[in-house]
Amino acid sequence: MTAIALKTLCHEFVEAAGPYLNINERKRYIEAIELVEVLLEEADDSRNDPLNKIIDVLTRSIHEYENRDQHIADFEQRISTETAERAVLRVLMDQHHLTMSDFPEIGSKSMVSRVLSGQRNLTKKHIEALCQRFHISPVLFF
Repeated sequence: MTAIALKTLCHEFVEAAGPYLNINERKRYIEAIELVEVLLEEADDSRNDPLNKIIDVLTRSIHEYENRDQHIADFEQRISTETAERAVLRVLMDQHHLTMSDFPEIGSKSMVSRVLSGQRNLTKKHIEALCQRFHISPVLFF
């Protein structure tokens, strides 16, 4: 490949990838995460796989955006002070747009409220039911 052809490819890459290398909006952030997920499925475990280098660059950009985004910072602050079970419950609520009334596995809205406030803990039965519903591992709760 000639230097001119390689230069053209580099410019095309920068034009296409530029918005993901310096993420400034939530839409690009979500697209970058989705792109990393796709690339991870295609990349091999070799350090020499060029996809792994692109994944590294993208994940750095994602991390930088997360450090600047106030919504993400607030979310991380909130869950950093939570127990694992409360944090998982809050993440499920956030990701699936659920309210305290949307957890029949736990019981009433007031029971969910007590779990979230730290007054009650989830039981083994609660955790098993939540894991089955959301297809997650019980280890997340501990």
